[in-house]
Amino acid sequence: MNTNIYAVNYLYHYYEASIGPFVNLSELPICEAEKILNDIKARGKTFAAKRSSDYMKTRGELEQKARSMFIQKGGKPIRSVPHYMTLGPCTWLLDWYENGKALRIHIDMFSEEQVSFTYGDLFPAMRYNDGKPYRNTVYTKQEIYEIIKMYGLPQDWNRTGSKGPERYIEAQIWDDEPIKAYFQGRYNNKYSE
Repeated sequence: MNTNIYAVNYLYHYYEASIGPFVNLSELPICEAEKILNDIKARGKTFAAKRSSDYMKTRGELEQKARSMFIQKGGKPIRSVPHYMTLGPCTWLLDWYENGKALRIHIDMFSEEQVSFTYGDLFPAMRYNDGKPYRNTVYTKQEIYEIIKMYGLPQDWNRTGSKGPERYIEAQIWDDEPIKAYFQGRYNNKYSE
């Protein structure tokens, strides 16, 4: 596969500018998260407005499944629910927000024990039963590079989603420390542009 190695050295986070980065519905009590999601749906302008009524319940179940699978592979998650990023850029994700913004953090800022990956978004990766070998699996940092060698980056071969539900590699961040370091300027210069 012809994969841009530079692109897979960074994790990207896409977010709504008016809310800010790393604001996570999963951290809220489910009734509060559902109220916010219903408000988003009522505005109907973003990708999140299309989510099903059982989205938060299903998301919570999938997050706990991913966390458990990651622990079985030696992961040591600190957070009970992950923050989400993509491995490599996916600029069309900016369109999922009213005023989309992005930031990127070098992958080496994240410990192998604190970041897991799914080949595709957590939802289809854990729920589609189409026989693809990368379904229902959580990968470590080392493992995801092997998967990329075999299958490439979904954002390269399936940008529009016309070839299946996997459009990017999702990173689940299980520790706030690398994110705090990034925002507090403790971001090592060797990882900057």
